Amino acid sequence: MATANELHRPFRPRAARRVSQALGVLTVAGALAIIILVPQVPGFAFTPADQAGTAGLALVILWLLWRQGGVRALPDEAGLTVRNIVYTRTVEWAEIVAVNFGSGNPWVQLDLSDGDTLAVMAIQRADGAHAAAEARRLATLVALHEPRANG
Repeated sequence: MATANELHRPFRPRAARRVSQALGVLTVAGALAIIILVPQVPGFAFTPADQAGTAGLALVILWLLWRQGGVRALPDEAGLTVRNIVYTRTVEWAEIVAVNFGSGNPWVQLDLSDGDTLAVMAIQRADGAHAAAEARRLATLVALHEPRANG
């Protein structure tokens, strides 16, 4: 049986983080190559504004990759804080009705008591058996924190 500390450790994707890191390195290398080498091509007009635009685009791509690499879900005694690419949301355990990881879903979906669903991108199908184990761990946490009936 897992201890409470083991159950409450953060959820993080594996494959998405590695891909984000690799693409970040390639983005920096590619942008530097374009900024440094293209202006040296004879007869090719690549102005400082073009170089700045290339750097700006690389920064936007790096920000998106940083957000993807930072996807996680942090459980604590009060609830679950889900950080996806665009937004971060905290839900109390009592708000979570079900944990779904159906065959067509790329990541875990939480059914919430208000009728909404919340994607948990920290548990991604691309991680295979690890993702299935993490989905079970999340479902265990939800069950562990279910309100108990008095009496």
